[in-house]
Amino acid sequence: MARFVLTRRCPLPPQECWARLTDWPRHGDRVPLTRVRAVRGGGRETGDVVLARTGLGPLGFDDPMEIVALDAPGDGLPGLCRLEKRGRVVRGHAELRVRVTGAGSEAVWEEELRIAGLPRLFDPLVAAAGRAVFGRVLDHLLAPATG
Repeated sequence: MARFVLTRRCPLPPQECWARLTDWPRHGDRVPLTRVRAVRGGGRETGDVVLARTGLGPLGFDDPMEIVALDAPGDGLPGLCRLEKRGRVVRGHAELRVRVTGAGSEAVWEEELRIAGLPRLFDPLVAAAGRAVFGRVLDHLLAPATG
């Protein structure tokens, strides 16, 4: 499986950092041709399903992800959201974690994925692409609000 880990520190309090990381529609803002939304539940509880649809018109694929663990940060405790990728094209899991740091929060995005039909030989390339694409998403989600 292709694996990558992204870590970002930000001045946001953990609850705000968490709210941004779990704002699923905003994830699609920086992934080309992709829309993300909750399709079962509100995307805030175990058992909810978040769907990333990548494509142009009828050409594309779905990346359904079931939330299998979700604990928001609070009272100094870290937050964790684990998503199991259950699609035909993309399999694996992603974990989003938030913990308090001295002057804000640390966000960690860890992902292991397998692309159907793609030989393991390409795992390093898939991981590099994941770091680039999801690094942009993470930076976008945690960027200071402009107004």
